[in-house]
Amino acid sequence: MSVISRLATSLGRRDDVPNQELAQELAASQARSDIQELVANLKNRDRKIQSDCIKVLYEIGYIAPELIAEYVEEFLGLLKSKNNRLVWGGMSALATIAGLKADILYGYRDEIKAAIEQGSVITVDRGIKALSVVAGQKETYRAELLPWLLAHLKNCRPKDVPQRAEAILRAVDSESKEQFIEIIQSRMADMRPSQEKRLRKVIAAAMAL
Repeated sequence: MSVISRLATSLGRRDDVPNQELAQELAASQARSDIQELVANLKNRDRKIQSDCIKVLYEIGYIAPELIAEYVEEFLGLLKSKNNRLVWGGMSALATIAGLKADILYGYRDEIKAAIEQGSVITVDRGIKALSVVAGQKETYRAELLPWLLAHLKNCRPKDVPQRAEAILRAVDSESKEQFIEIIQSRMADMRPSQEKRLRKVIAAAMAL
């Protein structure tokens, strides 16, 4: 039985539960042939099948990123798709494998930045996470990416500051933590109490670096 027949769309479902359950099963069984079939169907003529396939793939990435890491080039290619669902889905997949494929993602940093700057809220969120993980892998990567990430943190919407700060913390080291903390403190006036609480945890973590 083709794995495509088990997607939510194929089952006549409008929710994502079948896709999430399928991802859990494929990750547990390490079903690489089925995963390969999902990747191939990212180019299916049916946009609903495309959407379900990328959903299952990044859900697998949350559980076992090593099972989808070899398809990094395919996920990067989705960033230029005209289907926004594939753009943010592809970025979601990249965020799960960034630690495994940092060298490749670094080589595509300009394309990832462009997708972030033009993308939806989810694309931005997952893209910042991906680049933050990459920046934390090597000093040369940090030197190139952290200034851009900090500029984003300084200028993003107030409601996004806690989430962005939590992601970018992964790219911060002992030499950059003061600048990182200063930017967070400069945004504090715009924060609600719950947001401020989250940011104070980030500051504490940064200070411990």
